[in-house]
Amino acid sequence: MDKVAIVGCAQTKYEEDKIDLTYSELVFDVVKQLHNDLGISNDDVGCVITSSNDFNDGRTIANMAIQDAVGSVRKSESRVSGDGAFAFVYGAMRILSGSYDTVLVVSHCKCSEVNQYLVNNSIFDPYYQRHLGLDQISSAGLMANMYMNKYGITEEQAAKVAVKNRKYALSNPYAHLQKEISIDDVLNSKMMAHPLKELDLPPFSDGAVAMLLTNEEKAKKLTDTPVWLKGYGSCTDAYYLGHRNMTDLIALELAAKTAYKMAGVTNPLKEVDVFEVYDAFSFHELMIYESLGLCDKGEGGKFIDEHFDSQLPINKSGGVLSSNPTMANGLIRVAEIATQLMGKADKRQVDGAKLGLAHGMNGICSQGNCVLLFGGE
Repeated sequence: MDKVAIVGCAQTKYEEDKIDLTYSELVFDVVKQLHNDLGISNDDVGCVITSSNDFNDGRTIANMAIQDAVGSVRKSESRVSGDGAFAFVYGAMRILSGSYDTVLVVSHCKCSEVNQYLVNNSIFDPYYQRHLGLDQISSAGLMANMYMNKYGITEEQAAKVAVKNRKYALSNPYAHLQKEISIDDVLNSKMMAHPLKELDLPPFSDGAVAMLLTNEEKAKKLTDTPVWLKGYGSCTDAYYLGHRNMTDLIALELAAKTAYKMAGVTNPLKEVDVFEVYDAFSFHELMIYESLGLCDKGEGGKFIDEHFDSQLPINKSGGVLSSNPTMANGLIRVAEIATQLMGKADKRQVDGAKLGLAHGMNGICSQGNCVLLFGGE
């Protein structure tokens, strides 16, 4: 097999606290919606790939608790303990191997059920770093400071990212935060970890996303608008923050170059029509512009200045800054690109989108990255 297609996607509304649903019920809702949209039953699914995290789910081998909800009882089922974009890749490999005609990929997270700062702190080395109290926000502040000082990036330029993404979220019915903000709102919001303010950072959200992958033969039977995987690259940087170049996303840059080469892309700014990237904080998206080759190193701030008043086709969903069910973020990026290329994104649709890029991330401060390129018919 040399082709793998996305034939359908389903998402929940992302919210602060889905207290009325267990995470099994959350997953069941998107799987059932996907079945209904495609007119299939569980018998039509070859195997299942799930993505979540034991810390967030509150138990070890957490995928065992959702086997009935995803329909994987007596089926091949595996879990990626990390970002959902990596789960997509695992599912795609099942198709490309020729072992399965169809693969269901599901990712979920209920951030409301656990203190996310404690979960983030547990990522760090238990002997030398964890007791310092480092978490996602404090480490993001370190990265933003180093990036800002090296390249002369301003807090106003980063604030423009938050304003852009929150404005785009108004057109996304799934988005958690749906309120327009101004640059002054961002700059005057509560300081969290200098230079990051409260509105430079995403919320924590509850939600789930599911999609069905198929081979070429099945794709033509299930939809008139399949979305094909065109390129993929991944790279993981050093574990310790002190061992990394914190001002440049080297791992993302290498992953993007691999994906571009596979897809035959030489000028991403001109050739890629729509981007969905994992914007873990406002400065992070500026760094992503540079690593994806949309502008030169250190010019992420200049790039947002030049494009702020245009309809920049980056995170038309509102991005992670507007919805943040942490383990599902990467698969949401893939689902949003697929929806765009199917022409089903409604008010957030990018006209004529034919080639899209999705970015997934694992770890603190963009340690592990994957880049996926997709094309429509």
